[in-house]
Amino acid sequence: MKTIKPTEILVYYDGVEVFAGQDAIGGNYVGSFVDSDGQVDRYLVTGVTPTNLRMFRNGNVDLRSLFTDAPEDEWFFTNVEGEPESSMTLIAHTENADPSEFLPDEGFFVRDLPVDDLALKLARERGNVVFEFSAEPPEAAKGHRIRMTTLAGILNNVQTLVRHAYRNAIRDLPSDVKKLIDSSDGYLMDVVQTMPGSYRVVLEASKSPDMFGSGELARALNRLDAVFSCSENLDSAESSLLDHKGHLAGAYLRLMRFLSEHDTSFQYGWADPQFTGGRRGGVTANVARQLATSLSDVTNLTTEEVVVEGVFVRVNLPQGDWGLQTETGRKTGKIRDEGPSLNGLVTGNQYRFHCVEDVEIDAAGREKRTLYAESIEPA
Repeated sequence: MKTIKPTEILVYYDGVEVFAGQDAIGGNYVGSFVDSDGQVDRYLVTGVTPTNLRMFRNGNVDLRSLFTDAPEDEWFFTNVEGEPESSMTLIAHTENADPSEFLPDEGFFVRDLPVDDLALKLARERGNVVFEFSAEPPEAAKGHRIRMTTLAGILNNVQTLVRHAYRNAIRDLPSDVKKLIDSSDGYLMDVVQTMPGSYRVVLEASKSPDMFGSGELARALNRLDAVFSCSENLDSAESSLLDHKGHLAGAYLRLMRFLSEHDTSFQYGWADPQFTGGRRGGVTANVARQLATSLSDVTNLTTEEVVVEGVFVRVNLPQGDWGLQTETGRKTGKIRDEGPSLNGLVTGNQYRFHCVEDVEIDAAGREKRTLYAESIEPA
């Protein structure tokens, strides 16, 4: 008689709907909820290859295909009291019991399935905003693992994206409010936990809830949801991203390129302790690849327009460098070869520089920002 142990809950909705498991020699299985008598839940179980299991998590194959493409066409039933937690005995189907009638419908992909609300549960437990994500790289097919470079890249890209989402969200606030919170690090997050299955990472707001803590992170994550919603319709993704043009769209596209290059799906959820339900979003590796390809040459998406006004205090004509003393400090920038001339500008006079801001990312994920003046006028 064959037994397996559950290794991962793939779908949870008022109970375990789909789970993954392994036998004593490492064979992989998937179980799908069939029915319940109120005390005992019955699941249809079959063997599954690591590759097919990963493709299901990525949204590339549906749940039914895991059963119809099962190795050796072996199907079993198992009865569970409560949730699958310990060893389960598999009962081979008999000729009189056709398991095909218990198969899920075609087209039942993981992106369509109910998901658990881990972020909301942890947000309430920790009294803080919680953001969690799961990544599904190729190496995850061999178990609970992810390349260190892949994980570091995702974390860097996500924190950069959240930072730009925050700055994008506050840019239309009144100047006195914006000045107060623009220097806040309330958008920062700390890794507090990892979980098995698809490599799952839990983060929470670095600061405890206060006016610069969870409220500011929630402001950023709301804008993050809006950006990720652009992937829901690939035909309109470019026009949708125009609402977030600049560094925010650029950070999103860098994450899409990273996920595409590493063949990795990315799903996230987040919640504030006061929420009644969590928020979620994400992309499959295939969608990330399509976005990275179709939007790679759309330069107007990533251009951030900035107006700098202040007293002209610095000029280096050979290098094309300039500086303005503004209300918030000194701002410096450059002139491109085809840009406006600095000749004739008078030190000490007030000017308004219309600029675009470029961002370069080094190997450590650090940003280098450069302002390039496109036009200059007296202020």
